[in-house]
Amino acid sequence: MAAPLAEPGQRLLARVVDTLIVGVPVVLAIRELASGRAVDVAAPVAVAGCMLVYEAVQLALWGRTLGKRFAGIEVVVAPPDEQPGGAVAEDAEPAAAGGTGALPASPPVSSPVPVSPVPVPGFVPAGVSGNADAGVAARPDVLRSVLRAAVYSLPIAARPIPVLGLLAGVFWVVNAGVLFEGTRRQAAHDRLAGTLVVKRARPDSSAL
Repeated sequence: MAAPLAEPGQRLLARVVDTLIVGVPVVLAIRELASGRAVDVAAPVAVAGCMLVYEAVQLALWGRTLGKRFAGIEVVVAPPDEQPGGAVAEDAEPAAAGGTGALPASPPVSSPVPVSPVPVPGFVPAGVSGNADAGVAARPDVLRSVLRAAVYSLPIAARPIPVLGLLAGVFWVVNAGVLFEGTRRQAAHDRLAGTLVVKRARPDSSAL
């Protein structure tokens, strides 16, 4: 059985934990090194850079940050969208020679889209009732990890700039809103990076 999609509350909890882990020490360090207006300008840039590195490295290595570990979730590569009914027209067997509109002797069997992901320990791939996707044990590669982290983190650096700071705020609202559009619960940074956030599978104690 595949791990189901992460709940919005779990994702929010993970973000809060990660922000506290990165943001608090960085802001305190900036306050020690600068003062006045310099803190307001330097702190968002420093937090954005540290958050990008913090998240990208951990996602590429383990598929989850400290906050996601705490919330019991992880990031995986999203499998391709399935066609309605799970059938692929190109894979259908041609009708028997000489047939005129008759059904083929045996129905075409569609095969799943091949995926060659990097395995994530503890993640069990299979279908889950109520979710649109079958889980695939694939943590994001370096490029996906950097892209996903950058889309979320870099707008933080724009906060000191009046117009860009406003646009960054609008982006975060939209980013959270699209999480509820569709069946995959993908925020904007998930859609751009091609990732999903799922609940971390727990070891099966019955096997012990």
